[in-house]
Amino acid sequence: MRFVHGRLKGAALPRHGLGTGIALAAFGAVAFSGKAIIVKLAYRHGVDAVTLLMYRMLFALPMFALLAWWGGRGRPALKRHDWVAVLALGFCGYYLASFLDFAGLKYVSASLERLVLYLNPTLVLLLGWLLFRRAVSARQMAAMAVSYAGIALAFGHELRFEGADVKASMTGAGLVFASALSYAVYLVYSGQVVNRIGSLRLTGAATSVACVLCIGQFALLRPLAAAEVAEPVLWLSLLNAVACTFVPVLAVMLAIERVGAAVTAQTGMIGPLATVAMGVTLLGEPLNAWIVAGTALVLAGVWLLARSR
Repeated sequence: MRFVHGRLKGAALPRHGLGTGIALAAFGAVAFSGKAIIVKLAYRHGVDAVTLLMYRMLFALPMFALLAWWGGRGRPALKRHDWVAVLALGFCGYYLASFLDFAGLKYVSASLERLVLYLNPTLVLLLGWLLFRRAVSARQMAAMAVSYAGIALAFGHELRFEGADVKASMTGAGLVFASALSYAVYLVYSGQVVNRIGSLRLTGAATSVACVLCIGQFALLRPLAAAEVAEPVLWLSLLNAVACTFVPVLAVMLAIERVGAAVTAQTGMIGPLATVAMGVTLLGEPLNAWIVAGTALVLAGVWLLARSR
């Protein structure tokens, strides 16, 4: 996904390829954003994060296993150190990040969740500085400050909305931030593995590992009777697995093939806007100056960070 190399600078790109690539990137961003909306709708039926995540991954497992097989055709078999890397990346990038995100959505709005997750590029930059001593420029620091100011505005509104419980809001925001950090770790280290394994095979294999972990987590922590959920939860989980997980992964990959990672990432900035719009229309979440200003600052910070790099 984001770790695939883009086109060489100066390479010609057909106009129809550019339009198709941008359309795929936009579709992927909007589809990914729908995940938070679906999770919030499912929570209305009394299901918990462990069970809800289990169903999402149960429905997604066959698709990602097929993706791993497809991506591995004609390639040499994975070596032991490759499997270790796949297991580690699957754990932090998809299992842990997904579980923390689902748990956090129990306490915060879908709009705030998407804004916090959109801090991911700043976390990748900070991890690069901490782990590999990569230099961070003053312009990059300023871009990060703008993004975090946007989160502060949006979170401040979240605390005041209808007398929300401060402790619960802090817990939810902390869980979602930890999810973004876990996925940032995945991005930092996956770049060292993707050239050996291939992006399709790595994504399919790592996500399959996460699916198995989520199903195993449910088996360890919940009785079998907990799998009996309201029928809408099953349909929402299926929709989440297909339309908001597997399909957007493919869409973003195809977009990167056509227009490169940079254009795909910039187009993906419509993701938080889509989440805010869907949150207002489908969940009845508020839309006011605080949300608009926070969203604008986060997007501006990410855009400035992309420009500075």
